[in-house]
Amino acid sequence: MAAQHPIGVFDSGYGGLTVLKEFIALLPQYDYLYLGDNARAPYGTRSFETVYEYTRACVEWFFDQGCPLVILACNTASAKALRTIQQKDLPAKYPGKRVLGVIRPTAEMIGQCSKSKSIGILATTGTVKSMSYPIEINKFFPDIAVFQQDCPLWVPLIESHEYETEGADYFIGKYIQQLLAQSADIDTILLACTHYPLIADQIRRHLPEQIQLLSQGPIVARSLADYLQRHPEIESLLSKGHPPRFCTTDETADFDLHAGMFFGAALQSELVRLKNH
Repeated sequence: MAAQHPIGVFDSGYGGLTVLKEFIALLPQYDYLYLGDNARAPYGTRSFETVYEYTRACVEWFFDQGCPLVILACNTASAKALRTIQQKDLPAKYPGKRVLGVIRPTAEMIGQCSKSKSIGILATTGTVKSMSYPIEINKFFPDIAVFQQDCPLWVPLIESHEYETEGADYFIGKYIQQLLAQSADIDTILLACTHYPLIADQIRRHLPEQIQLLSQGPIVARSLADYLQRHPEIESLLSKGHPPRFCTTDETADFDLHAGMFFGAALQSELVRLKNH
């Protein structure tokens, strides 16, 4: 039996499943391996050093499973860990492997979506504080103004299944008003956390009709397809034809209960123990 070499998809918890769902929809031929580091989630409020250490341990686990390519389907990990992993760890220890994030592919295209040249970012506190989106967007679109709003209560509300309550709606509206108060010119808003597509309908209800709302999953999936076309040396290493595997660092029954909400279908996960646990 041929060894499997899946595309690794990583998130601190469940949110990356909204990205994996789009990968499978666009690129169903490849094998995928998902890991949620639920035992140490959430990452959004943790320091750069902690997020880097956690993310590096998970990336090394993916490499041990035979993944030639790992996607950090987590904005916080992409903001706080990706660059160090790419610049320090890969050249030194894993020169044949690749790790990609979700911020750069989004930044590369988002400027084309705004006519007013004013973009709003809704994200976790960690992603906002990292300034990754303004920095990356400015590289590609220096004339675009980027306004950020952190939404610290959204992920806990989503993960506790409380996001459809009246109280949740108050906090959804509150953060959106705080973002829109920063500029009357915002015409495009990015959901810069992979959890947020679950509340996209509620977010839209608080937005003026002319403002467009973007989720990252379809954007990152198209970017992955483009990357694999441009890098046949990586694409040729990937195995195909097997169903996706789902893993978690915490209780599998709890993961399965929540994960279906993000993935859009029931799934069964496996428990993994990382080396530094």
